[in-house]
Amino acid sequence: MSHSIGLSIRNGTKVYPGTVALDKADFDLYMGAVNVLVGENGAGKSTMMKVIAGVEQLTSGEISMEGDIIQLRNTDDAAKRGIGIVFQELNLFPNMTVAENIFIAREKTRGGIDIDTEAQERETRALMEQLEQDIDPNDLVGDLRVGQQQIVEIAKSLAQNARILILDEPTSALSAAEVEILFRVIADLKRKGVGIVYISHRLEELIQIGDYITVLRDGVITGSRSMDGVDVDWIVRNMIGDSGKDFAKEIEHPFGGEIFHAENVSLGNSAGGLTVDNVSLSLRAGEILGVYGLMGAGRSEFLECVIGRHPHATGNMFIDGEPLVEKSVSARIGRGLALIPEDRKNDGLVQILSIRENMTLSSLHKFTRGFDMNLRLEKETVADFVKSMTVKIASPEHAVSSLSGGNQQKVVISKALMTNPKVLLMDEPSRGIDIGAKAEVFRVMRKLAADGLGIIFVTSDLEEVLSLSDRILVMSNGRITGDFTHDTATNTGLVEASAIGHTPLNNNKELA
Repeated sequence: MSHSIGLSIRNGTKVYPGTVALDKADFDLYMGAVNVLVGENGAGKSTMMKVIAGVEQLTSGEISMEGDIIQLRNTDDAAKRGIGIVFQELNLFPNMTVAENIFIAREKTRGGIDIDTEAQERETRALMEQLEQDIDPNDLVGDLRVGQQQIVEIAKSLAQNARILILDEPTSALSAAEVEILFRVIADLKRKGVGIVYISHRLEELIQIGDYITVLRDGVITGSRSMDGVDVDWIVRNMIGDSGKDFAKEIEHPFGGEIFHAENVSLGNSAGGLTVDNVSLSLRAGEILGVYGLMGAGRSEFLECVIGRHPHATGNMFIDGEPLVEKSVSARIGRGLALIPEDRKNDGLVQILSIRENMTLSSLHKFTRGFDMNLRLEKETVADFVKSMTVKIASPEHAVSSLSGGNQQKVVISKALMTNPKVLLMDEPSRGIDIGAKAEVFRVMRKLAADGLGIIFVTSDLEEVLSLSDRILVMSNGRITGDFTHDTATNTGLVEASAIGHTPLNNNKELA
């Protein structure tokens, strides 16, 4: 089936101070098709996406729609031409309802004066039915989990009847069932002639859903073609110049003694049940312990219990054999714990602060003497981490919000490492990170483990947990339902264990 070109960029160049983000890029967006845009963090994907959405303007070059050269001076210009965007970093108001978020700045009114809340709620219910979601229009967005908030963002764009829809990492926080629903919605939009720009770091997902693919590297388009015959190796070669298959190559090293132990940790929920249900586990120095499970399994909540975000959680925890009795997050950081949260935007970073200020936020005591800051030491330390973590920045004084998602994640990891933790807790560490950045982060994890750091990371990515973990636990419905060594773990075994729920295993007594 042939597709018409709805939007084109010719010789598109975007220059920031010290950085060429787009370099003479030629791009065609086909209508009634999924146009996949892929590249490493900092490759220029976000810049191209923002140019199409009117968030940024080209330094040189031109944009045309259906043969006419156009100017997209702002997001209003783009919206008037039927261009919508769903950002990976959610742009929602947590203290407002789902319906209010969907219709914000374009509220439905009676007589042009009073807001027609009934009409907004009615259309919101219809959108949620289309997305097969049981989300009430009057629910506060702040009470929804991240995956549901992502659905609300998608519904907000669907409500605007966009002719061109840009989806930036739309599945990064969705469960497998929610991903299937999204793909059905995308197929329906294609049938209606909508042109979709789809950005994701899940390469197999791109191949499954894409009709056309464009690969960017350092602002330059290195490959552009229909998806016919495209495989993962072709994508990765164009992204980084090699296959990248050894992104989690193991560094052989002996493990130390037990560095962390959790015993019967439980956390209640609002329904009277348990979000975390008597979880016991141990971690050795130098070990990477992967915790696999689907969304809602209790993995993130367990890490939050460990770091002290739920002071009413029950159970016992020990570091180096000594009881962990401190309740606050800051006190537990002082005992040697550090957490990389799943939601880096809201929980890991202060968006209005600079890269430098975010990196040192948890370890300011290292750079102070009395009331004086040793700015020279702080800047030198930040420069060392920027280099070791390969954070792509023009200056550490720039706002952290100016960075791509992957580079923001590296800042969060650097902030945690500056506290010199004994145990590093990582919640979906590769969420929103491309294969190149993922390789860098995972190599850092392996190096840290080889140096004696204990790491617990949770993920819903099978390939990730199988390739990176020394040992794997599976969680479902708040309980540990599987315990595997690196050698005994298989895709089938992990998936089956993740579906067990509250059914006890024969070897459950040995899971601790």
